[in-house]
Amino acid sequence: MGVEAHATNERVTGRRWTVRLDPVGRGRADVRVSCSRPACAAQVLPSAAAGRTAAIAHLKAHLRAGPAPRPSVHCACRAEECHTHIRPAGPRERPVPWRCGGAVVLAVITDREGRWWQVLECCSRCAAAHPTAKVVATAQAAEAPPRGDGFRADAPARATPGGPAATTPAFSAVGPHFSHSAAATGTAVPGTAVPQQASGPRTSAPRSARPTRKRPPRGRIAQRLVPHDLRPVALRDELTELGELFRAYQARTEPDLAVLADLHARKAEAFHAWAEVTADTGLRLDAQRAEQAAATARLQHLHRIGQAPDGEGPAVARLLTAPAQWNHARAVLAHVAENAPLPGAEACLLVLMVTLRTAQSGVGNLVGQDIKGLPLRDPEQLVGQLVESGWLGIPGTVEELIASRPESPTRISVPSLTPDEDDPGPFTFGRKLRPKLSGWAQRVVGEKKLRKGKTEADVRLLALALATGADGEGRLGPAGEGIGLDGLSSWCSVDPAGLPDLVDRLSAADWLAEADVTDTLLTGRLTERVLPLGCPLT
Repeated sequence: MGVEAHATNERVTGRRWTVRLDPVGRGRADVRVSCSRPACAAQVLPSAAAGRTAAIAHLKAHLRAGPAPRPSVHCACRAEECHTHIRPAGPRERPVPWRCGGAVVLAVITDREGRWWQVLECCSRCAAAHPTAKVVATAQAAEAPPRGDGFRADAPARATPGGPAATTPAFSAVGPHFSHSAAATGTAVPGTAVPQQASGPRTSAPRSARPTRKRPPRGRIAQRLVPHDLRPVALRDELTELGELFRAYQARTEPDLAVLADLHARKAEAFHAWAEVTADTGLRLDAQRAEQAAATARLQHLHRIGQAPDGEGPAVARLLTAPAQWNHARAVLAHVAENAPLPGAEACLLVLMVTLRTAQSGVGNLVGQDIKGLPLRDPEQLVGQLVESGWLGIPGTVEELIASRPESPTRISVPSLTPDEDDPGPFTFGRKLRPKLSGWAQRVVGEKKLRKGKTEADVRLLALALATGADGEGRLGPAGEGIGLDGLSSWCSVDPAGLPDLVDRLSAADWLAEADVTDTLLTGRLTERVLPLGCPLT
């Protein structure tokens, strides 16, 4: 006994080191990656994601370069009497540390937030006690020293009689893959074995020391489980990886439509291949939906960065950026043309601007400059007529409305636009879009050359109509075939015979190019200067 105790005392304590990820300072995005090994210098990375990547790479480099676990070392956890995993005590029992036992392993534990990674050279039982432990390598079994009284809890597992010792490679061929998500779920590292938790002292070799055949984990994508026996293996791996990438994208704080489009494109291709293998119609339909999602996300990305969808040149940086916004703008113009309470271009223009101020709830704010900035010969009389007709409601007099300033706007109401339980109103866009549409109309009506040319209300109404009646390249009408004169004359409240004069004035203001008025159609295109104000036909 004395000789054996002396031999135990001479055993070397297992290795232990930690890689940490810490913030550099309060309010800063950069982080510091440090390693407890004395030869490793700290690194400063610009973001937590970059720091986590560097920390994992640093840890992997140590694991690849370092020696395999030694079967005769003292368990690093046992040196601390296993305070980190004490067996729960009963009503009349004292807490007792779990006894060390099993083969010596090299394990990696991490916190659930992915802020530090610690490597321990410990016994398999202690590794199993850590919920986040991943076993990287297992030491070869060694013969225990002779003993006179039976069991020793910290002795390495011995070879079974009549057969070779249970051994595993010194290191996993794949290498550890540590991250915050893997730590949070406790998922085992591919290519490694996590020892089973022991319920008490055992004299046989632990489960982690025995060679076991483990079924690969099943992936999940789009609420579907990827079969572990799916062939070809490359397809199974692609589906599993795509599921992880989609979940990582959902955890992002900021969207990236280019990345999302690429993911949907890969998903469509993988689901097409999956459908061919399994002859599943549902998978084929999912692949088609993924193709549509990829096209939509890519188009939205191009709109955001100002590039043409076909990639041939820069797109127009439009004031209204989405097809839904363009359609809502056309809906407002059509509603005003059909429901204006007074005739004439000036009345139609004023009704349009007031409608855009009150479209969402039927009420809004108006100041005198909003009315005086329009090309109206007698704004007070026109506002009075709208009030007398019952279409417009104001709390005071017309003179007070005209004199109101931005610091004290007048609260106006339009009863026909006020929603109730039976009538939600003529428009379906939300609160955030209403000011965008109002700002767009003001930019068109108050465009610099139209304002300097002192153009009348009918010319500015025609400019609004043409801005919503051209295609993406500025050509008037669907596919550049032109716009009917009857619809334009109705919208501008002028006789069709007066339209050529309005077209000439827009051409002089550098709004139209190649304009041609026939008996039924107006053809031509918007100039490059005003394309940002357009709402292309889709």
